[in-house]
Amino acid sequence: MTFVLGLTGSIGMGKSATAHLFRSHGVPVYDADATVHALYRGKAVPLIEAAFPSAIVDGVVDRQILSALVLGKPDLMKQLEAIVHPLVREAEQSFLIDMAQRHVPLVVLDIPLLFETSGPPRCDAVLVVHVDAALQKRRVLERPGMTEERFHAILARQMPDSEKCRRAHFVIETSRGLADAARQVDALMRALANRPGRVIADLMKKA
Repeated sequence: MTFVLGLTGSIGMGKSATAHLFRSHGVPVYDADATVHALYRGKAVPLIEAAFPSAIVDGVVDRQILSALVLGKPDLMKQLEAIVHPLVREAEQSFLIDMAQRHVPLVVLDIPLLFETSGPPRCDAVLVVHVDAALQKRRVLERPGMTEERFHAILARQMPDSEKCRRAHFVIETSRGLADAARQVDALMRALANRPGRVIADLMKKA
């Protein structure tokens, strides 16, 4: 049965680049952020409009406006998560069932807040990407529109990197460049080859 590898890591750690390395091997990757983007243009729009009407612009959710509304406001963040998370999980489960029916041996769930949303039970193993704090900060502050205040507000929502690494089954260090990260991904894929998964089997029983 398909083995489900959860991929996570704090902002600026190199998670997206690592996901791309798995895709380059033909491994299907479920991208939670991409799912949210799609929901903000479709299914989630009327639900978010009812709770955060000013966040809707030209019939879609404006992510920057929505972020400004909820960032640093735990009650509003929980309200938003109660709307979005069930829709994301629904899409995730559809992806996993589809992969199982196709007998795909390995899939990756790319979920930024995997630990923060009680995600590990949804995976057969968890991979965390890691760099030191100085490099993380430099990477993030180079992003367009990013400020130090916003960076720290995002970090406040995320489990400390040291704790994520402690809980992970595997850790990939991304500070030494893409070629080195690619070698680590290659080694991990060899380690996971033909390893049976249980998560999708349990999901299929409930479906």
